[in-house]
Amino acid sequence: MDRIDEIAGLIARHVPADGFHTTPIARLTLARSSTVTIPMPNVYRPQLCFVAQGQKEVSLGDQLFTYSPGRYGVVTYDLPVIGHVVEATPANPYLCLFIEFDPVMLADLAHRIPPPVGVFAPIGKTVTDADPALLDSVLRLMRLLDDPAAFPVLAPLAEQEILYRLLAGPDGGRMRSVTSNQGRVAQVGRAIAWIGKNFRQRFSIETLAAEVGMSPSSLHEHFRAVTAMTPLQFQKQLRLQDARSLMLVEDIDVASAALRVGYESPSQFSREYRRLFGEPPARDVARLRTLPIMAGVA
Repeated sequence: MDRIDEIAGLIARHVPADGFHTTPIARLTLARSSTVTIPMPNVYRPQLCFVAQGQKEVSLGDQLFTYSPGRYGVVTYDLPVIGHVVEATPANPYLCLFIEFDPVMLADLAHRIPPPVGVFAPIGKTVTDADPALLDSVLRLMRLLDDPAAFPVLAPLAEQEILYRLLAGPDGGRMRSVTSNQGRVAQVGRAIAWIGKNFRQRFSIETLAAEVGMSPSSLHEHFRAVTAMTPLQFQKQLRLQDARSLMLVEDIDVASAALRVGYESPSQFSREYRRLFGEPPARDVARLRTLPIMAGVA
């Protein structure tokens, strides 16, 4: 059986219902969708995402990434994205697995593996075709779901092999940036984390630059290279995603959501919300509440 088909079969067997499903193996999550989904915002954590069946699209700023069977994405920072499944049917559902990166394991391996030759683009997300060695290591991890007596011992070894393949592959330089606390990319990582904690508050580029030890112009340049957004665009996307979640989960009105996430003007909030999500806030939330799976799978 083809490796990708076998991985898809294992996911399908262990997740008979649509949605995201944790597994007994730490940091491994499986996803399934029997229908296409609407574009929905999400914050991707540092992780590997591998698609075994179906297709999805994820946008980060002005960049669009397409996942199809056998392709994997690497995320090296907390990034606000918009994703949706674009190919799925009940007979052939979208099937995907996520492996959250263990920073301790990753740092240990990075110190033992020679760094890749050449310069890598600092963008915090990529999508690549999996090579046979990576497919083999992913398949070994997935097979352990059928051997519960073995996975406490063997799952960390299989996870380590996956991280090794990533570090030794085309994403090796980018993966190493997760473990480094030096250089411009590491400073951008600290800026991303700072915005993630403070996005509801007003701040200037000068304030953020001082927090991470960069000049405003250097921060702007390197931040955009990593996230495909400026710091203020990044903050805006986090605010709007947060407001959408508040209106859906807490059932609060548009003006209250705008104030909660840091907007002083509800009209400005509504304009920016419509630009990002395509509809005014109240109409968008009302539509989402009619959907059988509000969050979809992305």
